[in-house]
Amino acid sequence: MAAAFQQQIFALDARFNAYRAPGNPNFKTLYIRRRSQLLRENAKFKDIETIKKYILIRSQLLQRRYGVQDNISISSSSSRQRSSSKASLAIDESITINAKKKNDLTISENYAFSGVHHIFDQHSEQVSIVKFANNDRSKLCCASNDGTVSVCDVTASPPRVAFILEGHSKAVTGCDWSASNDLLVTCGADGVLVLWDIPRRRQLRSVRDQLQSPLLCCVFQPVNNNMVIAGNARGMVEVLNVSTGIYPRGGSSILGGRVTSIACESSGRMFWAANDKGVIVSYLMSGAGGSLSKLRRCCVGGAVSCLSWSPWLARHPALLVSAANDSLLLFRISDREGSLSLKKRYDIAHRSHGVQSTFCPIMSFRRGVCVVSGAEDACVYFLDIEGHAEQPVVNKLQGHAHAVLGVSFSYDESLLATSDVSGLVIIWRRS
Repeated sequence: MAAAFQQQIFALDARFNAYRAPGNPNFKTLYIRRRSQLLRENAKFKDIETIKKYILIRSQLLQRRYGVQDNISISSSSSRQRSSSKASLAIDESITINAKKKNDLTISENYAFSGVHHIFDQHSEQVSIVKFANNDRSKLCCASNDGTVSVCDVTASPPRVAFILEGHSKAVTGCDWSASNDLLVTCGADGVLVLWDIPRRRQLRSVRDQLQSPLLCCVFQPVNNNMVIAGNARGMVEVLNVSTGIYPRGGSSILGGRVTSIACESSGRMFWAANDKGVIVSYLMSGAGGSLSKLRRCCVGGAVSCLSWSPWLARHPALLVSAANDSLLLFRISDREGSLSLKKRYDIAHRSHGVQSTFCPIMSFRRGVCVVSGAEDACVYFLDIEGHAEQPVVNKLQGHAHAVLGVSFSYDESLLATSDVSGLVIIWRRS
């Protein structure tokens, strides 16, 4: 079955799944997982005209059954313009793509993440963050509002939930892997930062916020995993030595508002913190003690839910910002003090939820540079940040039925994890 049409069938079922068995959420999840399994089992079916008719008839039947109108279009999932003959040549096209060298693929073909690898449904509330381990495509961390953190083995046969960590009494709002993936740090609305020993599946240390405030984000300092940088709901950015459980002197700074996201450059000396007022501030961390100094300030006009840093092919580093004024912003980092210069802005449905975005990890050997973002219209967007501004979307995934929050790539770009406000996690595989 052509990947683009397989995705459309899955998206159709996902949209109507909201009306199916409203009093039985377990049945809805089980149904959508079974539909995904059936689509995988019939992936070799290649009669394109029959698939088109199937989608139209199924759409009509579902609309009649649930009394809901749904506008379904039979087209490629890519938003780039294609010639009218491409649909009829979909079978030959897939063979041709496999024969092409990586350098010959178009950016749309490189980011054709339309196949569903697996669906996880272990959480009862929204999964706000998903994060693959560093240089390891098998481990995926999922942080949920139900107060638990799950670690999934994505490459097992079949994929499975390896274990669930229980140490927070309220929503888990942030998580990060250490460089070696032996440690995981999480923070929550209960105001507690927890350090986990992943091989032994146990809690190593639990430290309460120094202002007794909910914690909203946390990251390891990239080159010194004894240090964790966190942000709380009272506007404080703070450094914690997780080896000692002590907040070092000079390691705290007031940003204001609610600190919602933190992103570090690879050296760990500089990082950026953002709040729900749309303010982004660059910080310098000096010495081994974790002392902080404010550098530059920038305002983006909407609550910031996610920051993502990239060296961007070593030409000039960049910061990707998700803001709750329907914006995805790309900033160039213009000097050694972390000053931000706006390069591009994209429209993404984002107003009330903590939508995440990220750079694609592999940027070499590509005809362009891509980022991926969740959205409140239940879609996942791939955008070419070096392509034509009038048509930046190169792919759109439509498997979720609710607002998409978390997005995370495996280091080799073979898998993409996305999560939504219903707690569903979808693992997409490259076509």
